Amino acid sequence: MARGTVKSRKKPVLIVDDHPLVRRGMAQLISNDPGLAVCGEASSIAEALTAAESTCPEVALVDLSLKDGAGLELIKEFASRYPALAVLVVSMHEEDLYAERALRAGARGYIMKDSPPDEVLKAIRQVLSGKVYLSGAMEEGILRKIVGGKMDARRATPDGLSDRELEVFQSMGAGLSTRQIAERMGVSIKTVHAHREHIRTKMGLKDSSELLQRAIRWGQDTA
Repeated sequence: MARGTVKSRKKPVLIVDDHPLVRRGMAQLISNDPGLAVCGEASSIAEALTAAESTCPEVALVDLSLKDGAGLELIKEFASRYPALAVLVVSMHEEDLYAERALRAGARGYIMKDSPPDEVLKAIRQVLSGKVYLSGAMEEGILRKIVGGKMDARRATPDGLSDRELEVFQSMGAGLSTRQIAERMGVSIKTVHAHREHIRTKMGLKDSSELLQRAIRWGQDTA
């Protein structure tokens, strides 16, 4: 990403979220900080990539659920196209499941949307400085996995799924049909069926009905 001479000391921030009210709240928070300035907003992967190209942000705040796909895919695109861009995930999705995936995809931090405003600003500054931001709860969660994690417990949750499988599982829990999931992900219906079968096997579920029930229940638990 080409960057010209910076005349202002304010760091440009790109906000990527599919909810206008959330974007407005984040923009207000950022505008009150003397060191930050909103350079653009986007509600989808396509809009975010276009905005990043035209506005040259130094940090992007990215939600995991976007209009045209999963935020994890956008993070991977950002990491590939703009490796210097600091990405901070700001999401309501279960932190102990998604934070590690986000970091592997190329994000520098993960914070929940219900975090205090001061903590969000702290996270932004931390990833801008080149450091990784994780909440205390996330760090504690990682320790719990290391100390007390069991393989049988993992089979009952989506932890072992790939990013694309998790996207299918999440979409099932949200009530999307196989065709809708395929259109959202930009893949064939056959591919979605293959993902569903892999999910069922990895989670040790006996049939498609049990898989759907588990997806719906998990979606309700993490809503």
